[in-house]
Amino acid sequence: MSEAKISKEMSIIDIVQQYPQTVEVFASFGLGCLGCAAARFETLAQGAGAHGIDVDELLEALNNAVD
Repeated sequence: MSEAKISKEMSIIDIVQQYPQTVEVFASFGLGCLGCAAARFETLAQGAGAHGIDVDELLEALNNAVD
């Protein structure tokens, strides 16, 4: 795998804006709240934690989607 492009510290909205193909990955993990206010300031780690999602698993899937 190449160097990770997405990190746990990035905001969810920044990830989606930079990598639109990640929308499907977020949806598959049950994170369909990309338009909510929290997505603008929550980091990937915070958003995953709030929804009980394994952040490392989500991060790997997101980075695989943008590779």
